[in-house]
Amino acid sequence: MSTIAAISTGMTNSGISIIRVSGPDAIAVTDKIFVAKSGRKLESQKTHTIHYGAVYENGQMIDEVLVSVMRAPHTYTAEDVTEINCHGGMLVTKKVLRAVLNAGAVMAEPGEFTKRAFLNGRIDLSKAEAVMEVIRAKNDLALKSSVSQLRGKIYKEITEIREIILHHTAYIEAALDDPEHISLDGFTNELKASIIELRLRLTALSDAANNGKIMRDGIRTVILGKPNVGKSSLLNLFAGEERAIVTDIAGTTRDTIEENVRVRDISLSLVDTAGIRKTGDIVEKIGVDRAMEEAENAELILYLIDSVNGPNEEDYELLRRLSDKKILLLFNKIDLVKEPAKNPLSEQYPSVYISAKTEEGVDELYSVIEKMFLQKEISDSDEFYIAGERQMQALNEGNRALSQVLESIELGMSEDFMSIDLMQAYTSLGMITGDSVEEDLINTIFREFCMGK
Repeated sequence: MSTIAAISTGMTNSGISIIRVSGPDAIAVTDKIFVAKSGRKLESQKTHTIHYGAVYENGQMIDEVLVSVMRAPHTYTAEDVTEINCHGGMLVTKKVLRAVLNAGAVMAEPGEFTKRAFLNGRIDLSKAEAVMEVIRAKNDLALKSSVSQLRGKIYKEITEIREIILHHTAYIEAALDDPEHISLDGFTNELKASIIELRLRLTALSDAANNGKIMRDGIRTVILGKPNVGKSSLLNLFAGEERAIVTDIAGTTRDTIEENVRVRDISLSLVDTAGIRKTGDIVEKIGVDRAMEEAENAELILYLIDSVNGPNEEDYELLRRLSDKKILLLFNKIDLVKEPAKNPLSEQYPSVYISAKTEEGVDELYSVIEKMFLQKEISDSDEFYIAGERQMQALNEGNRALSQVLESIELGMSEDFMSIDLMQAYTSLGMITGDSVEEDLINTIFREFCMGK
């Protein structure tokens, strides 16, 4: 196997940069360019030690550095690893990397260090994917979930379920091969009870996966309504700054404005749009058309209505057009009225009375958004959520296979059929941990990683 190298820190000027080298010749390659202050070669140094010196190429010093030496198997990749800590200018960092490559290493592909950790058995596939989730985490709970996954929470749960499935499969196969000594009498009742319990565990993971997706990707949220109902004020409230121009003139917003915001434990990809109305203004009409396009692609629509006047026929018509969308009605400007307009849509849509100006009702708004999207309350405990689409698909396939086992039991079918479906469930769930994954899929997964990781 080749020895690989890459810059593992951000590609920008900084205090320090790290060039990671991994493979059978990692220490020997680094020795070719590194001269320690002590005069000793890295090959003679103990594992997990750090050494001061300088990197040279063609007799010229490139930079003063610190080099970490870590020997297999107790490293990130389970291979010999060195890490060169140099000054963080991009020019000097690239020169040090070039020296390492000229000394015999090859450039690492995106995610190759983590891929080697997986292939060398140091981590399972769910842990490998958790590495990228840690990097991408947008809030504290997403980070906590990813760290829990790194600790092996998903691996432990899926492995326990697969072991039970394998036990049942092995028993059926053994009984079919040796019916004189191993009986299947009453086995289907035991199997049925076990499969029902396993499906409950998998369903719990599936239900929580919605939380994982929300934490990872956020919710595509569009602010919609007629002109001058306070859409831009609401965007500014969420963003905590003046992102949109606010005036008393209807039609001020002509185009969409986007902002990523956090509502408690949920991330919103928030889009402010032009006021929806019939207009002869060409530019405003384009804005209205774009607003409707955004609404069609939204996961949540925050539909604003003026608390003074309440909804009118234009609102009803627009809501009918969006009947298949998840909509939260916001009756804005309650600070301007003693008694807000009645809400004839209360039974049809969740509704909140707010003031984007005074922030009245905002806490209730945040609570309603959480209830609309989270399958259960996200706590600060050491929970984990399956967030990846690939993992979710494998989970659903495993659950479907187990449901087919139950169907076979109900129909009184031969245990041969049950064995086939059990093995399908076992294989599908193995896709989550990497025990049943194919090489092409492995390559696809790790190509999504950042360089140097």
